[in-house]
Amino acid sequence: MKYKKNDEVIVTIGKDKGKKGKIEKVIPKKDQVIVAGINISKRHKKSQGGQGNTSGIVDLIKPMKISKVQLICPKCKLPTRVGYRIDGKEKLRICRKCKDTI
Repeated sequence: MKYKKNDEVIVTIGKDKGKKGKIEKVIPKKDQVIVAGINISKRHKKSQGGQGNTSGIVDLIKPMKISKVQLICPKCKLPTRVGYRIDGKEKLRICRKCKDTI
């Protein structure tokens, strides 16, 4: 998987196009990521009875497909694809634009 937790990404497709955020969670089996503050939907919650359970409208952060986001290089601050370079026994992620390690 090319994306990891705490990577900064930009949304390229959808209602949140152009917004930036950090990845909170990666779901590799479904090829999805959860980005902080992006892809928020409203959910009407019904009261479940008892004290302290209130009804109302709740904001939910939904996962989105990996193909809809693009990594932002920490050095050149541009959206880029991820490449790999093998250095000894390590496999390093690199920026395809500035060739610096991520």
